[in-house]
Amino acid sequence: MPKPFYVKFEVPQEVVDAAYEALQIAAKTGKVKKGANETTKAVERGQAKLVVIAEDVDPPEVVAHLPLLCEEKKIPYVYVPSKDKIGKAVGIDVSASSACIINEGEAANLVKEIIKRTEQLKKGAA
Repeated sequence: MPKPFYVKFEVPQEVVDAAYEALQIAAKTGKVKKGANETTKAVERGQAKLVVIAEDVDPPEVVAHLPLLCEEKKIPYVYVPSKDKIGKAVGIDVSASSACIINEGEAANLVKEIIKRTEQLKKGAA
């Protein structure tokens, strides 16, 4: 299946796994926002440290604005394949099209590593 139009770069599996893990740790020890609306607000306010966007969102327009908004606000973002896994990672029983980390908690080093890797991926895709 082809990637949705809003996916700007390919993310390796180990970075995807790290993103889910960072969300899980931050949800327990820090602070996260879940869903497209909460994520959008956090990005607009400059509160987000890392944005995680699902690739399987239908319709894609729900999250299509997030990569552009993140670029504008200089907030790092990463794509993951599953909205269901985002929901599980942040501790809710439903899927979430996107989520963001506001306070990393104990996931601070993991978030730094993910940001470093995604910057390299974006340079490679450009």
